[in-house]
Amino acid sequence: MPLMKIDMIKGRNQEEITKILDISYQVMLEAFGAPEGDRYQIVSQHEEYEMQILDTGLGITRTNQVLVFSLVTRFRTVDQKQIFYRNLVAQLNEELGIRSEDIMINLVVNQDADWSFFDGEAQFLTGALH
Repeated sequence: MPLMKIDMIKGRNQEEITKILDISYQVMLEAFGAPEGDRYQIVSQHEEYEMQILDTGLGITRTNQVLVFSLVTRFRTVDQKQIFYRNLVAQLNEELGIRSEDIMINLVVNQDADWSFFDGEAQFLTGALH
């Protein structure tokens, strides 16, 4: 049930955005062991001047193809996170040619009580979801 937000600079076509969504969803399922259908993804497109994604002193150069993945998720192990990071970057590079330097990923962990999927109820707490 991770909520995945993907920020990008405007200019990609529908086919490429759909492929980014499909790849990131599949990698998430495999890395986190999430159930099929656990898909919550939001793409936000920005003008180039609206995204300043620098290198934090790491000596890399970003292009206008930069992608920022922000996930809100339940607890994941360090191994699961690292598998997600590696596989997402590798598959986006392999299938779409997106440079690894242009992919930034951030995970924020929350708890079951922090989710309501509908009806004003916390479905993880009521037992409707596990």
